[in-house]
Amino acid sequence: MTQRIRPTRHQFGDWLFANLTRFFAMLTLVMLMGIIVSLIYGAWPAIDRFGLGFLTSGEWNPPQDRFGSLIPVYGTLITSFVALAIAVPVSFGIALFLTELAPPWLRRPLGTAIELLAAIPSIVYGMWGLLVFAPIFSQYVQPALAATLGKVPLLGELFRGPPLGIGILSASVILAIMIIPFIASVMRDVFEVTPDMLKESAYGVGATTWEVVWHVVWPYTKIGVVGGIMLGLGRALGETMAVTFLIGNMNVFTGFSLFLPGNSIASALANEFAEAESPIYTASLIELGLILFLITFVVLSLSKLLLMRLTTQEGTRT
Repeated sequence: MTQRIRPTRHQFGDWLFANLTRFFAMLTLVMLMGIIVSLIYGAWPAIDRFGLGFLTSGEWNPPQDRFGSLIPVYGTLITSFVALAIAVPVSFGIALFLTELAPPWLRRPLGTAIELLAAIPSIVYGMWGLLVFAPIFSQYVQPALAATLGKVPLLGELFRGPPLGIGILSASVILAIMIIPFIASVMRDVFEVTPDMLKESAYGVGATTWEVVWHVVWPYTKIGVVGGIMLGLGRALGETMAVTFLIGNMNVFTGFSLFLPGNSIASALANEFAEAESPIYTASLIELGLILFLITFVVLSLSKLLLMRLTTQEGTRT
């Protein structure tokens, strides 16, 4: 007779751990699907009434129940990408300084100070931006930008207009300050994993610091760098309070100038959701939330595909 083998305590622990992790993974997917379904359900009156015209219309008129998402979507995208254009070079310089140029006694405290910037609440950034940054920006920075970049053909359209202090550019600068700690920390960490032997070999054959970074550190760490940049972009797309304080919250499109006030999806939701009286007004705001969810999902999916492509290219080269 064959003897029945009883599972040991070790095997039961493995079975329990595997099923618990599977349960939590499935729970995450169920929660994600629940969020999507609830957003679609709440936004359905607006989807049914406005259709695709909701995406192309710039009208936002609550008294007449006519709504369009063009201005908030434009404000969300332009502030995020302008913030990224400012934050990426600064973050790259910070990471380069901390890993290659800073003396050892300065690296740890400076790196810790930069990471602590990420712990500051967004409302504090918004209040500081409105009360301190915006007056300085309108008095000194915006006139200088208008007098220089504002005279460049085509590009000058972005830097014309009254120096109000608040507007799309002000919100973008504050967003850049907020995402710099995230991107710089990731870049510093991935730069530090580059083997010292590779860098010392490059220095040994006469390479400069920039050549070492560009030809050794960057190819070795570019997947992590792109991941850090996408992390910062995702943070910028969903920021609410700081943008609400500085963007101006105006639902009228008056030009492409970055000096002018605008609006973002997160800011519109924060300002107007409690004041929405009619069902179609509430549904339109929920549809804005659905659009923001889809924008974030698309951006993160594209970043994942980019990272997979970079990984594949590295594999074919090796």
